[in-house]
Formats: sequence, structure tokens, C-alpha cells
Amino acid sequence: MIGAGTRPILAVQGLSAGYGPLRVLHDLDFDVVAGERVGVVGLNGHGKSTLLRAIAGLTDWQSGSILLDGHEIGGKRSQGPGRNTHRIVRRGLTLMPQGDAIFHGLTVAEHLDSGAYTREAWRHRRDRRTRVLEIFPPLEKLLDTPVGRLSGGERRMVSIGRGLMNEARLYLVDEPSLGLAPKISKAMIDALMRIDLADGAMVIAEQNISLLEGRVTRLLGMHAGKLKRGTDLPLGHGSALDL
Repeated sequence: MIGAGTRPILAVQGLSAGYGPLRVLHDLDFDVVAGERVGVVGLNGHGKSTLLRAIAGLTDWQSGSILLDGHEIGGKRSQGPGRNTHRIVRRGLTLMPQGDAIFHGLTVAEHLDSGAYTREAWRHRRDRRTRVLEIFPPLEKLLDTPVGRLSGGERRMVSIGRGLMNEARLYLVDEPSLGLAPKISKAMIDALMRIDLADGAMVIAEQNISLLEGRVTRLLGMHAGKLKRGTDLPLGHGSALDL
């Protein structure tokens, strides 16, 4: 386990999950502690997105323990994906899904405000929006623009910015570079590295390992629904990954 002597923000034990009769994840165990940025890397279709969705309670069925700040948000569930996700979000989880995942008719400002889900986040939404604009400066001139008119990179900024509107202990970021040009992909990862985690943590699922190497605390390889651990390393150093 990671961070002996310190209670992890996220503790996953024996997690299996899937859709319909399909089992995608197989008995996963891992921890994430405060201050960590953990990369989950692997080819498309091997379970990275399902892992993040399972933590957020969005798979069709799952079993195993998922502790968020010591509170059980997992357990055995066989129906109702998303039924408890609002409670999980209130406990301090934010999921930034892959792709745009946007509402095309909303303006950038309206879209960002929609991420201020909790009462506290809504009360301070203007301050939070300012924080998002500091991370993604190009959005400042686009606040009144419908999101459907934006470029792919701008839409991804909005999608991630929406997730930052909620005060989270754990950020789950799914495939931030998906469909983006290499230069924009690097800029997106750079932005994620600039986010002040304070006493929180981040898990990034990504196909392109080179975008995360040397940038995250640890890399975990995902293959056929199972995790293979990379070498634990201090922030800012490269990683050897056994895939």
C-alpha cells in the first residue's frame, strides 16, 4: 500500500466492475494519497475509463471496497449506474470524462457554472471561475460564446474547467489528450500539472504514456482490466513501467 501511516484519499480493494454480463475490471487494489498525481496508462479498451467510472459509481455493476477519505463509496452494486454518484460528488470527487462531454447550447460561463454542484461551490462560483480562467486563459474572451462553436482544444478546456468548479479532494481525469493535436495535448497536460491540489489528489487515465512520464508521481499500467505497477518515484522524475 502507498503512504504507510497516512490514510489515503482513495483506497481501492478487490474492485471488479463491468457492463451487462461483461466483466471489465478484475480485483483491483491501489491507494492514492494527498498530493499525488497518479497516471493510469494503457491501450484503448483495457479498462482505464471503466476504472474511473466505477469509482464514481457509473458502471452497471461492481463489487469491492472503494474508500474516499475513509468513507465507503463502493461495495456490491448490481443495478442503477449513477444512483449514488451525486452523494459521491458531495464527498469530494470530481470526474472529468473523456471527450468533450459538453452542452453545446450553453455559453462557456454557463457551462463552467454548471460544475459548481455543491451549495458551497455555487456560493463561490465567481471566485472558482476566476481560478479556472487563470489555468485556461484563452477562455476569458469566450465566456459569452456557445460551447458548440469552440475548437476541440477549447472545448476540452471547458470540460476540464467545469470539473474544477467543484471543490474536490479527488480529481479523476479521463483521456485529456483524446482527439487533440500533439501540441494541444501537451498544453492540456501542462494545465493539469498547474492545478493546485492542496491536500487533494488526481488520477489521470491516458493512452499516451509520454505525456505523463516525468510529470506524475506514479504510473500504473492497465492491461485487460488489471493493474501493473510502475516504479514509485518522487515528483518530477521519470518512471519505469512494467506493461
